[in-house]
Amino acid sequence: MAYSVTAGGKRLRPILCLASADAVGGDPPSPEGVGGTGRPRVLAVACAIEMIHTYSLIHDDLPAMDNDTMRRGRPTLHVVAGEGMAILAGDGLLTEAFYLLARHAPDVVSIVASAAGPRGMVGGQAMDLPSEPLDATELERMHLKKTGALISASAIAGAIVGEGTETQVAAISDAAREFGLAFQIVDDILDVESTSAVLGKTAGKDAAAGKPTYPSLYGLDQSRAMANQCLQRAEAHLEAAGLADSYLLAIGRWIVERRH
Repeated sequence: MAYSVTAGGKRLRPILCLASADAVGGDPPSPEGVGGTGRPRVLAVACAIEMIHTYSLIHDDLPAMDNDTMRRGRPTLHVVAGEGMAILAGDGLLTEAFYLLARHAPDVVSIVASAAGPRGMVGGQAMDLPSEPLDATELERMHLKKTGALISASAIAGAIVGEGTETQVAAISDAAREFGLAFQIVDDILDVESTSAVLGKTAGKDAAAGKPTYPSLYGLDQSRAMANQCLQRAEAHLEAAGLADSYLLAIGRWIVERRH
């Protein structure tokens, strides 16, 4: 569990959680929680979400799934410790995540669970397994579930823990949905344009596996334009709720402009 969760990575989801809490006023002080003073509830949620994301990567890399040998610039866990231990480590991270949520932020358990399970990430992963080719509508639906759901839940959970208003939470939810789709579009672009050394994972594997991607359906130029359109829609949602000056929009720009 420690090998994978401490391997680095972008930490986008926990950062988005923290930024959303900050955008609506911050995590109120609590005598209970992790980390002593500061923002104990939102930190617990952020850590739980990163554990869930890391578990999904461990399982995604298994031979029965994507059969990948590199993640976050290191050998994947099943290469280092074997498939059985990799499965158990993923199970352990998922369970520990919900222990944290139940203990420190029970008000967001259902939101994160919905995003992580068959309605979200797991359902999207099932759609991504080799089967019938996906059309453009199905591809977007798959990515909104597989990648976008947990990204969106990260932001929503942060806004709820930060005690945002209904308007603020709704705007952050809408913006985060666009961030999630933009993230996957850019991921598809980088899978074509970048290298394994830069990405920290195997480049070109989607094309090699014959999987549908945004570049394969729309081309690189149109895919970039679509990612930018996601950012524009996200900005409009945040502006409408008075949140355009928060860190959220800067995170959205990084998602679209990133090179790894």
